[in-house]
Amino acid sequence: MSLPPGFLDELRTRVSLSSVVGRKVTWDMRKSNMAKGDWWAPCPFHQEKSASFHVDDRKGYYYCFGCQAKGDALSFVRETENMSFIEAVEVLAREAGMVMPERDPRAAEKADRRTELGQVMEEVVRFYRLQLKTGGGAQARDYLAGKRRLAEAAWERWEIGWAPDSRHALRDALAAKGVAPDLMVATGMVARGEDGSLYDRFRGRIIFPIRDARGRAISLGGRSMDPNARAKYLNGPETELFDKGRNLFNHGPAREAAGKGKPLIVAEGYMDVIALCEAGFTAAVAPLGTAVTEDQLRLMWRIADEPVISLDGDAAGLRAGLRVIDLALPLLEAGKGLRFALLPGGQDPDDLIKAEGAPAMQRVLDTAQPMVRLLWSRETEGRSFDSPERKAALDKSLRATLKRIADPSIRAHYGEEIKALRWDLFGAARRGQGQGQGRSPRGPRAAT
Repeated sequence: MSLPPGFLDELRTRVSLSSVVGRKVTWDMRKSNMAKGDWWAPCPFHQEKSASFHVDDRKGYYYCFGCQAKGDALSFVRETENMSFIEAVEVLAREAGMVMPERDPRAAEKADRRTELGQVMEEVVRFYRLQLKTGGGAQARDYLAGKRRLAEAAWERWEIGWAPDSRHALRDALAAKGVAPDLMVATGMVARGEDGSLYDRFRGRIIFPIRDARGRAISLGGRSMDPNARAKYLNGPETELFDKGRNLFNHGPAREAAGKGKPLIVAEGYMDVIALCEAGFTAAVAPLGTAVTEDQLRLMWRIADEPVISLDGDAAGLRAGLRVIDLALPLLEAGKGLRFALLPGGQDPDDLIKAEGAPAMQRVLDTAQPMVRLLWSRETEGRSFDSPERKAALDKSLRATLKRIADPSIRAHYGEEIKALRWDLFGAARRGQGQGQGRSPRGPRAAT
């Protein structure tokens, strides 16, 4: 059976290698470093007592320094369970909640088409990068150098381009390269009108290439230079290459930087990620024009156990953070959490770094709060609890929220933390009353 390359890529992304291997080995916790996805154990492939078997959870590979066994989650299941390749794929797909693709004799043909589309996308990226250097790109260059304070070297690092304000610039350039119209449209970079005519999707916009975890160009994002544009930022549409809910901007480089110890920071947009990385916070990613999805959250946890969600310091930023909390609660696992960094004064990371530099951003990250604290703030901030009925309503809301946590151990720990926070809120008055009457203070009942 031939499988689409995209299916295996997604399977490897969704499956944690350490959880697969952990069923067969006992980890050496003195040598392992969970925070870095660095695991060690005695090798399951040969008899030994020392922990020479290494699992790199972020890269998804294992290697034994004793017997030289190496591979990924698929090869591990094949070897330890004596399965065929397809059987191993089916086992892991079930664990990841993925449906096996139908047996398709055209799978190879589809793979070839994805490769072809990827090549067209690289041509698109090259074309727009060249346009930034032309006379027509002067306004974009002034914006990048002036307002965004990005050096030309950064333009090159991020492959930033310029889409001319023309309906046919890209279309004609691709046609000159011999690219067929159906391939242009299939990339999403060229659109087809109702009359059948082709026109460029991006016009008058600064271009940011979007690459997948393996570095392949899959789409573009564009920032309009027209202040009256209906959409300041525009992403390419969903295509055979691009599923915006299952990708992250700067995924590959951020994964590499996190593997070297950098904290994973989740920002809102392209320029925030670029500003963070240029300031030294190189493990930065962003969702692609949408609220964070479940698939994106799982991708983040594959990169780092505790991503820091950077929230713009305004009401919209706080609302975005609360949406992430609601998404994350049922998915929490031991060792997998979130922290939230709220920026001051309505700023975003780009604003803060420009105004006060990287040290100011580092201070914000250093004071990032665990998810339970932001959850507590949502339930209590701006509300009065001056009656038993209001306190009971708070308890009811908290119990409903905690029930959404599937892991019983995490749910219990959340309950204990909520109990402590509740005591801090209501306990002062009770302590005063108890001490005034010669009684010892008692903790309140937990909200669980």
